Amino acid sequence: MFDPSGARVLVTGASSGLGAALSVGLAERGAVVGLCARRADRLAEVLEQVREHSPGSRSWTVDLADLDRIDGFARQVTEELGGIDVLVNNAGIPKRRWAWQHRPDEIAEVLRLNVESPIRLTTALLADLAASSGHVVMIGSVAARLAPPNEAVYSASKAAVTAYAEGLRVDLGVAGVPVGVHVVQPGVLSTELFELPDNDPSLSDVEPLPPTAIVDAVLGALVSGAAETFVPEWFRDLPPVKAGDLDGFLRGAIEYTQGRLAALGAPLPEPPGAPS
Repeated sequence: MFDPSGARVLVTGASSGLGAALSVGLAERGAVVGLCARRADRLAEVLEQVREHSPGSRSWTVDLADLDRIDGFARQVTEELGGIDVLVNNAGIPKRRWAWQHRPDEIAEVLRLNVESPIRLTTALLADLAASSGHVVMIGSVAARLAPPNEAVYSASKAAVTAYAEGLRVDLGVAGVPVGVHVVQPGVLSTELFELPDNDPSLSDVEPLPPTAIVDAVLGALVSGAAETFVPEWFRDLPPVKAGDLDGFLRGAIEYTQGRLAALGAPLPEPPGAPS
């Protein structure tokens, strides 16, 4: 049974949003939290909150999109935390754009930070996690399972890390390595990811949950050992519907999105090749 008290947890992308909520929530439950992110000022603010509950916690300013730095960063984490029990791969970026409108640079950026980076960091820390019978948690998205409109590349990135986590869980099981692997798939949680520049407006009409909802979801996965957890839980009912009638599900997504655009007074997307 997982007990957060005294657990050494690394949370990536911890300077805001879900990462910040997770860091504070885990610290409140007694974990020693290592926080990392790119923005030093925001990270310092979160660390101050974390240390109110867990004085031994610490942070590192690092850009995990710089893949060449990941191995060295992983060694630094284990040395300075004295080992690691849980890795939470939370760092990532959204990209709301119609599929054919993505620029090559942003496709590369999304895949580098959302897919390559967590895989590289997990690989770098796996031996240390095995030594503590630890856990890897991937913060995915319901987009990995539901093909939402205007998010094809982002959805692909979250589907990729979901598939990686499933394959990693199988491979570790075959080898008898005692590391739990879990994916937590959030729906719409109220974070600044929905307000970032260089993204189309969100088309969601789902009432957002507070970012703190991620804390119980992650802890629930660690305690239960579940391979996949949805936030909110009712999203769990949708992937079987999609799998049962993929053509019908995708037709429904098209019709829903067209209706949503009409309700918002927004135009349909310009087709590929249309003059800009």
